[in-house]
Amino acid sequence: MDTGQDATWGQRVPPPPTSARDTWTWAVARPAELTAARGDLRRSLPAGASPDDVDRLLLAFEELASNGLRHSGAPVEVRVSTYDRGWLIDVSDSCPEQPPTPAVDRDPALGGLGLHLIARLSAACGWAVTGSRKHVWAVLLPDV
Repeated sequence: MDTGQDATWGQRVPPPPTSARDTWTWAVARPAELTAARGDLRRSLPAGASPDDVDRLLLAFEELASNGLRHSGAPVEVRVSTYDRGWLIDVSDSCPEQPPTPAVDRDPALGGLGLHLIARLSAACGWAVTGSRKHVWAVLLPDV
């Protein structure tokens, strides 16, 4: 039976970040705060990442965080950590009973394809429940 749940977005814990020193965290309650956090992330990234990799990171960051705001309510906590040569994005919210559900058989003009996009951009993705919080995460590695 098709539940609409994409196997890519299975329930699994995220890999641990590889560097605690390069971690950025935001509490986001409104779209304007998400826009500010995205700009802050762009300015905070160390030099050396390619513009294409930074663009992919910012796109995944915004998609995951806006999904959290839209479908799980505010506030969400958004954390970006260094992972190998790339990044781990982890968005947590207080709706652990509501898993991420990629759109199935939806007209692309109606939107709702962000989880599919993130799955294609990332090396790994998934979700997990820790305590009373759901974590939706993705690992982005450099395009080499």
